[in-house]
Amino acid sequence: MTEWNIQSRAHTCAACGKSFADREAYHTLLFDEKAEFRRSDICQSCWQAQYSEGARERKGFISYWQGVYEAPPPRTEEPIQKENAESLLRKLIELNDPHYIPAGYILAVMLERKRLLKVKEQVVREGQRVFIYEQPSTGDVFTIIDPALQLNQLEQVQHDVAALLEHGLNPPSAEGAPVASTSDSSPVPTEAAEAPHGEAEVPNP
Repeated sequence: MTEWNIQSRAHTCAACGKSFADREAYHTLLFDEKAEFRRSDICQSCWQAQYSEGARERKGFISYWQGVYEAPPPRTEEPIQKENAESLLRKLIELNDPHYIPAGYILAVMLERKRLLKVKEQVVREGQRVFIYEQPSTGDVFTIIDPALQLNQLEQVQHDVAALLEHGLNPPSAEGAPVASTSDSSPVPTEAAEAPHGEAEVPNP
């Protein structure tokens, strides 16, 4: 389960330790270290000095992209609100329960369709396809396993996602409670498992 995680954008360069300035360009490298994926955020100077053209083979990283650092805003007290797709996805990944892998995948596809996540890379590890998503505004990287859903599994996964969006991870105890629709949970598109992942080909369920 080490492939299913979130790695936040660094505030300092992994090579020289210099803090990133607001709106400064940086470079993200993704390494496959067998036990897990590791991201490394590098400043422009270190990239030019150490990771120039052709460095992928020399340095061993499997993916690379460039971003613009945004200084985090001051922390504010957030009001209590219903789950949205991104907050729920973060909670499921933190929970690290294999039972939620299909729901996490559908949530990631929903967020991609809304252009809230972008696919940066896809790799295959131990026979499983893994998608590397980035949240553009925060720079966080989401590593999502493709559960290779079949059509006959979609309805149940869609129901699970809708229930999680409405009730969170602690549903009401009353059995058979109706699942109300929300902007994020109604409906979970049937074509979600067939949604395009950027330029990457996604397998039909």
